[in-house]
Amino acid sequence: MTGDQQLIHEALQWKARFLRKDSMLERFSKGMQAKINERIPEKIHTVITESIKKMTEATMAGSNLAKSNRDTNGMTLSEKDALARQTIASYQKVAAAEGIGTGAGGIFLGMADFPLLLSIKMKCLFDLASIYGFDVSDRDERLFLLFIFQLAFSSGERRKHIYSIIEHWDSKKHDVDWRVFQQEYRDYLDVVKLFQLLPVVGAAVGGAANYKLLSQLGETARHVFHLRITAAGT
Repeated sequence: MTGDQQLIHEALQWKARFLRKDSMLERFSKGMQAKINERIPEKIHTVITESIKKMTEATMAGSNLAKSNRDTNGMTLSEKDALARQTIASYQKVAAAEGIGTGAGGIFLGMADFPLLLSIKMKCLFDLASIYGFDVSDRDERLFLLFIFQLAFSSGERRKHIYSIIEHWDSKKHDVDWRVFQQEYRDYLDVVKLFQLLPVVGAAVGGAANYKLLSQLGETARHVFHLRITAAGT
């Protein structure tokens, strides 16, 4: 088995594992979060949705992201994967440092972590897309990155829906449902990031959480791009 074939094999294994049914604990947690969301006034949901939409769109429209194209023509999939892993590791360090810095400040700086971490995640996705040869200046490709983002940070049933869109991207392109986008993302972060708001322990929790979140996003993106490239070549 060649290096490229091994990567595809790993991607298929990831797909089967990632799209499995949520565990009982995960379903219980999601159910509790749904009940909490039901108690939040609709006006609050609307404000949060619009805020995250504007924040995300502003990040994705940044000129620094549009310039992240890389010339990887001629590279094998294995060579691109090696570069992708290096890129992810670099962003993990940046995210961890940011989490330590904001976490050390308690609740006020902890609140600032949200837009900063979102920006780091988006920049990472843009770089990874460029490594795999996709034009990040194209609107559809930017939209595709948002669906990778959703796939990485959504619950079980939602993951299956998002992956179906990704898998049939050329025929099933969708605009983003921002209400679902922000709710799934917040629900995913709630447990992971809660203790970052506390003084003293916040720094350690923030650094570790951000490092793990970038790992989750990077792994998801790598496998999605590997499967997408393979499907395009068949």
